[in-house]
Amino acid sequence: MDARALAALAANPGCRRRALLDGAGVDKGALASALGAPANFGQSQFAHQRGNSFEARVKADGGADLVRLLHERLRDGSEPPGPGAVATPDLTAPGPQGRTARTALALREATEAGRWALLDHPMVSLDVAGSPAFLEPDAVVVHPDGSWTVVEIKSFPLVDGSADPAKVGAAARQSAVYTLALERVASMIGRPPEDGGDTADAVGAVDVETASAAKTAEAAGAAETAGPVAPAEAAAPADPAGTAAREGPVTPAEAASRARVRHHVLLVCPKDFSNLPTAEMVDVRKQLAVTRRQLDRLTRIEEIAAALPEGTTFDLRLTDDGRTPTRPVEELTAAVEAVDAAYAPECLSTCELAAHCRTRSRAAGRVEALGRGVRGELGGLTTMDAVLTAAMERPTDDTPTGDPTVDALRRAAALRAEALASRPEAVACR
Repeated sequence: MDARALAALAANPGCRRRALLDGAGVDKGALASALGAPANFGQSQFAHQRGNSFEARVKADGGADLVRLLHERLRDGSEPPGPGAVATPDLTAPGPQGRTARTALALREATEAGRWALLDHPMVSLDVAGSPAFLEPDAVVVHPDGSWTVVEIKSFPLVDGSADPAKVGAAARQSAVYTLALERVASMIGRPPEDGGDTADAVGAVDVETASAAKTAEAAGAAETAGPVAPAEAAAPADPAGTAAREGPVTPAEAASRARVRHHVLLVCPKDFSNLPTAEMVDVRKQLAVTRRQLDRLTRIEEIAAALPEGTTFDLRLTDDGRTPTRPVEELTAAVEAVDAAYAPECLSTCELAAHCRTRSRAAGRVEALGRGVRGELGGLTTMDAVLTAAMERPTDDTPTGDPTVDALRRAAALRAEALASRPEAVACR
């Protein structure tokens, strides 16, 4: 799982199918193609290369320009970083577990040093329904006051300080996943080791404990979806603790009290339609609260797997060339349908299996195919046939049924019939 997949899963926690397939590492794109419903979204090779080129430009000169850009957007009155003031620790380590532990150690060391530091493509982990997911942010900046800022680099333009709200919202939800994972690391820094070892051992324990679920904070009661946030509307975070005034090296205990993840991320994009980088601070507190709550609601992967029929597999039985599936479509469809899905039209832009799920949802006449809003308005009416029956089979005396949904449908049907009767030339819908 990556942050984009986790953000999509958190937006639709009721989809057990996606949770299981992502947790098992199944290639959903290949699976969708084998089912005859290939995904029709994705990034072109040209766009991918352009994004890599822009990211390399943003991080040039050891990330000094990127940190200066962040400092300009903070507007906190502190001194800008001078030449050679930004440390760039080496995060090389074998395997994702090793990189996760090395990232935690680098964050601790940078926090203790009390200076600017840029971690290029660090790796953090997050427990998702009992399955560990390793995540790789574009960058994380450590401030002299010990706080950390997530940096998200995108190739869509910022025109006059604003961008496409849908794209900004997706970037904010993705950054919220990184922020949630980094909060786990911040909580580990300075924790005394159980065996009496040094502090480095305690930080290394992050690698062992990344498979356990991060306890969620209070849920955001009213927030149901992670809506888009315009970059121009976000303000720089304040420093209520006054930690910015105290810089320089600190002890491990002081580093533990200072380490915190800022809830404003730096979104870096091309300025207007050039290749010059510009940035805005984006407040992700709403997205962070929703992601916490939604991930906490996910059913654990082992529980989903335990409910499957014996011998269920999503193996495509590829030929020797590794490209051509040989498994019968009927057999593969039965395996996929053994796991419940929660399709919504929003899935078309986030999940490779969305086209298959939409076809099955329409074939079954489920109202979810019309959107979550419609599904919520219809209450206990879950199929198209049930909706049409409730709307058309009304008593002659128009007595209210007591069900507001059914009464509203019958009233709408009566108004529609009246409108069609006034225009004999109109063609009735079928």
